[in-house]
Amino acid sequence: MSPDNRTTGEVILVGGGPGDPDLLTIGGLRALQQADVVLYDHLAPLACLDQTRPGAVLVDVGKIPRGCQTAQADINTLLIEHARTGASVVRFKGGDPFVLGRGSEEWLACAAAGIPVRVIPGVSSAIAGPELAGIPLTHRGITQNFSVVSGHVGPDHPASTVNWDALAQSSGTIVILMGVAHLPEITEGLMARGLNPDLPAAIVVRAATPNQRVVRGTVASLAGLAAEHDVQPPALIVIGAVVGLELGGSE
Repeated sequence: MSPDNRTTGEVILVGGGPGDPDLLTIGGLRALQQADVVLYDHLAPLACLDQTRPGAVLVDVGKIPRGCQTAQADINTLLIEHARTGASVVRFKGGDPFVLGRGSEEWLACAAAGIPVRVIPGVSSAIAGPELAGIPLTHRGITQNFSVVSGHVGPDHPASTVNWDALAQSSGTIVILMGVAHLPEITEGLMARGLNPDLPAAIVVRAATPNQRVVRGTVASLAGLAAEHDVQPPALIVIGAVVGLELGGSE
């Protein structure tokens, strides 16, 4: 039972941002400090776990690409079970819970179980990562829009629901999360759909961490450069004319 003897606790989905503790919101930090239980993954700013109160239960529910993974159904169950003891439960995630994450699934599972649930949005890696690398997603006179898509499957995969044809024909910036493993398929698929092979492109690796680095090239060369530089997740891909501005972010 939690300290205030609640019979039913709550679940708070906290967006941890792209990895730098300084990018955690004040509301997110407050929720973390007051939590009885924290379920965290490897993309959250783990240094912030030092801010949890004495006696708080910390549970690693990370999903390491091609490594140890906690099934989403198991995460949902843990959230519900801990909240039913009266605990204040924080699901501490990287990025933002509702941007290419499973936050909405966790929300729905808790709501269906009768558990109060709320979200504290985080800074999205899709926007912050490029900014920290000196890449604006829009720039007046160059690019007036951007799209954020999931690259967990390639353009020609049966499970893909992204309109890659439209992306290739748009004049906007393309930001791809979870696309490292399928980068050759993605770049080849975009070029086959009409995207200029010479368009500037970049990979921002481990954005907002001390190990951040940027690999720059073109749509045609990016997959080869990724292999040459042994790029591993977490990383995001940015494609568009704005990548060529090179404004001198932290690299």
